[in-house]
Amino acid sequence: MRRLRISAISYLNTAPLMWDFETHPFAKHAKGWSTNPDAGQHFEISYTLPSSCARALAEGTADIGIIPAAAYTQIPGLQILPDVAIASRRAVRSILLVSQIPVELVRTVALDTSSMTSVALTKILFEKWLGGGRTFTPMEPDVEKMLETCDAGLVIGDPALKVDRRRYHTLDLAEEWIRYTGKPFVFAFWAVRGEALPEADPALDLAAVFRDSRDHGLMPENVDQLSREWASRVGLDESEVRGYLTENIHYQLDAGCLAGLQLFYRYAADLGVLPAAPELRFVQGSRVFAD
Repeated sequence: MRRLRISAISYLNTAPLMWDFETHPFAKHAKGWSTNPDAGQHFEISYTLPSSCARALAEGTADIGIIPAAAYTQIPGLQILPDVAIASRRAVRSILLVSQIPVELVRTVALDTSSMTSVALTKILFEKWLGGGRTFTPMEPDVEKMLETCDAGLVIGDPALKVDRRRYHTLDLAEEWIRYTGKPFVFAFWAVRGEALPEADPALDLAAVFRDSRDHGLMPENVDQLSREWASRVGLDESEVRGYLTENIHYQLDAGCLAGLQLFYRYAADLGVLPAAPELRFVQGSRVFAD
């Protein structure tokens, strides 16, 4: 039995998920203020980029990670923690294709190197609905440098929230996916290396720990606190941060999101964008269930 190693992402959209793990040892819930010892004593936490988070799981340097959905197709032996996701049922604001020309004129696209799922989504959108034949180049997420080299740039996360959309043509990729498919889009979810499960405390209900942390982080007063803390970090007003967390991001891996995830995997495999996804397997407590 040992402490499990969590690889997390230091983006605004993960902040509610990490509530019980970070600087808030007391999480408010229906029964009042109480500690959640499972969120501290059983884990070690490190922070990185989405693509590096997946790499840590693949290399075995982390046991649990908030992985890009695309990574599930590339890392064998992962189990999904149920109910929790970073998804969207409307425009998401933090996954943008940015250009100085209309999208139909775009021929070259710079792809944010910190992304995996949004890169795959960009390629799917172009191949299926926006016209194929584009050239894609990985680049660091600097909009001005991207547009010096390419017609458009994919930017994700907090850098995308800072883009002055009045200066550019922009496409919100979640909004485009939903417009064409009618389904939510899942960007990321918690996954566990199967080999790590037997090493955890058998009394530890992993699914409940991560679900409870999400629920505590989304309580209105806690969202208010996160909005105050993050506004200056991302250069937005508190109201904009609050709206992003409560309106643009959907934190449930529910039936609609699972349908959207499966469709994403099918399109990605059909177009050769990603390998075929394995069966979805979920952790419940210390047990594993197939979907």
